[in-house]
Amino acid sequence: MIKTEAKRLGFLFCGISKADFLEEEAPRLENWLKNNYHGEMGYMNNHFDKRLDPRLLVDDAKSVISIALNYYTEEKQADETAPKISKYAYGTDYHFVIKDKLKALHHFIQENIGNVTGRAFVDSAPVLDKAWAKKSGLGWVGKNANLINNKSGSFFFLGELIVDIELAYDNPFSTDHCGTCTRCIDACPTDAIVAPYVVNGSKCISYLTIELKEEIPASFKDKMGNWMFGCDVCQDVCPWNRFSVIHQEEAFNPHPDLLEMTKRDWEEITEEVFGKVFRKSAVKRTKINGLKRNINFIKKVQ
Repeated sequence: MIKTEAKRLGFLFCGISKADFLEEEAPRLENWLKNNYHGEMGYMNNHFDKRLDPRLLVDDAKSVISIALNYYTEEKQADETAPKISKYAYGTDYHFVIKDKLKALHHFIQENIGNVTGRAFVDSAPVLDKAWAKKSGLGWVGKNANLINNKSGSFFFLGELIVDIELAYDNPFSTDHCGTCTRCIDACPTDAIVAPYVVNGSKCISYLTIELKEEIPASFKDKMGNWMFGCDVCQDVCPWNRFSVIHQEEAFNPHPDLLEMTKRDWEEITEEVFGKVFRKSAVKRTKINGLKRNINFIKKVQ
């Protein structure tokens, strides 16, 4: 019943797992942090225990309902020389879209099952989305550290609804279908995938253009590939994304002006244009000054 409603709400996948301690993830997370792969994302050091145990986030948590929401599109920026923006940021900020859908799912559960306490999570709390998605049977974590599904690729967002009732649990996705393929590792412009399944976040273009608040280090000159916000390279080259289908979520359609902006438009972007084009976008995260910093860095390289 929950999965049927999740599908009706537009989710691509829905899987359910028992809310308990993520034993396998503990040493991986510890090593990742010890290697400083989180860069300046200091918040990754916080709430270590909560990241591994949802029962510390939601009182009496019993189940983790994991969902995926497709955002794949074949629409592209008209000017191929213009600074590039990741597909995920074309439309309305996914945090709002998914949170609204998860709240609707929670409301449905309360109406049809009873007084179920729960909390929705979308990439803004100490929850290991990919670990729960894998545990819920939605896919495997690929060599580029993205969750991949063998029927739909990887262009989807993840979120969770953690609830205080026991449900029927799915089997974890146990097969790794990456095989001997290393396309993502070979294609990464900044060599951020330091080993299969391990990403040095501080070298990732998405980190450099969004999370990093200081100037982008000169060592990344000629390595940014014209990306001004996010990066899609490791997903674009992944063979499994030949199975991606175009999303049906109206909120993810780009602002009418976004894809038509020329290289010059981006280089001369004003506060007014930024506010108009990115009013509801995830790009607001970097603010206009951050976006200009990225554009200027790319411009210097060119």
